[in-house]
Amino acid sequence: MNAGVLRTVGRSWWVLVLYGVIGVLFGIAAFLWPAKTAVAIAWAFGVMAIAEGVLSLLALFDRNVSVSKGWLALYALASLVFGVLAVSNPVATAGVLLLILAAWLLVAGIYRIVLAIRIRKAITGEWMIALSGVLAIVLAVMFLMRPAAGLVTVALWIGVAALFYGVLQIIAGMRLRKLADTL
Repeated sequence: MNAGVLRTVGRSWWVLVLYGVIGVLFGIAAFLWPAKTAVAIAWAFGVMAIAEGVLSLLALFDRNVSVSKGWLALYALASLVFGVLAVSNPVATAGVLLLILAAWLLVAGIYRIVLAIRIRKAITGEWMIALSGVLAIVLAVMFLMRPAAGLVTVALWIGVAALFYGVLQIIAGMRLRKLADTL
């Protein structure tokens, strides 16, 4: 890269640091208030769905839209319905999303076990694939038995991811600043 590009990019170091600080603060909030975090995430999904629905409705009036108007209208309607439901009742939405996650984990777990059995002669260590399947099923059952605890767990993991993301963004921003200062 040439020095001009690096200097231009280097001037934006503070944006990465700002994203990092927001990520760290969100991660800390997820640890302090995990149940509220799960509800806030469901609410945010609702807001995004409403925005998608409105934009899709507007796209219906565009002559150059590349998708069928029928599919676009269906997508707009589904987005708006989900969005309104999620914003008006984020607790229920979070619960439903957790149930969908549990269903996916159950299917994924069974798939992994079947896969491990089918490929056991072709590879070594297939037991690890089977074990991951068993763990996915156990997690699904736990989510189904204790949805509130499942929501808290998911919020905590999202908090961990946000903390890592935030710290990495801050480090990247500081390195970019240092690089820009040397140019």
